[in-house]
Amino acid sequence: MRHRVPIKPGMTKEANCEFLRVVKENKGAEMNTQKMLSVVIPVYNEGGTVLRIIEKVLKLDFVAEIILVDDGSTDGTRELLEQATMDGRVKLFFHDRNRGKGAALRTGFGHVTGEIVAIQDADLEYDPNEFIEMIRPICEGVADVVYGSRLSGGKPQRVHLFWHRMGNGFLTFLTDLLYNTTLSDMETCYKMFRKEVLETIRIESDDFSVEPELTAKICKNKRWRVYEIPISYYGRSYAEGKKISWRHGFSALWTLLKYRFKD
Repeated sequence: MRHRVPIKPGMTKEANCEFLRVVKENKGAEMNTQKMLSVVIPVYNEGGTVLRIIEKVLKLDFVAEIILVDDGSTDGTRELLEQATMDGRVKLFFHDRNRGKGAALRTGFGHVTGEIVAIQDADLEYDPNEFIEMIRPICEGVADVVYGSRLSGGKPQRVHLFWHRMGNGFLTFLTDLLYNTTLSDMETCYKMFRKEVLETIRIESDDFSVEPELTAKICKNKRWRVYEIPISYYGRSYAEGKKISWRHGFSALWTLLKYRFKD
């Protein structure tokens, strides 16, 4: 049985309840709802996983579009994307050189048309099915931003990389201290926003510093209602292709401090 339920932040309470019931019963697999979610995917040298992540995202019927930005890949990812037969919801953009995750997100955010926007990495560390739960507080009208937390418990987590966990814990503690908030996972990739939120943010970082920059600017603006949802996390090792390292922690620290005192 297929359900046809429109979902909008401004919909009636009754319609919202019906949408949430459909989500719970169908887990997103059989919904034929109004498409409202834009998913921005920055890609750099992910030829082994990028087509699979596109396929997983497109299985969610409320996805309006995928904005995929190849950030100067050198492993054949660009050629793979150019040659693949894509769903009409997939929009491809290419950087002529590697400029960084922040630059790729800046390009992607500039082309979104959906009412709600989410970030998805091109590897398989994050499961797009988590969007089904993350979108709920926004559709209920109680949240403007939803973070998917890998550290709040209740979902599968790979057990590894102790020092990454410690570093993220310190940066998250500093975020909460500087911005008077209670996040548990500041560095998570999974951030979902109403489009209106992104329209107030000008991304300045080109590299991985975009994560703390987004968090700082969101938390500094007390107009936005921020919520967290527990998510699963299937982390990779460096041998499996993980790119972020402990060195990025220093730039994240500086970014958090900088935007606490800079508009």
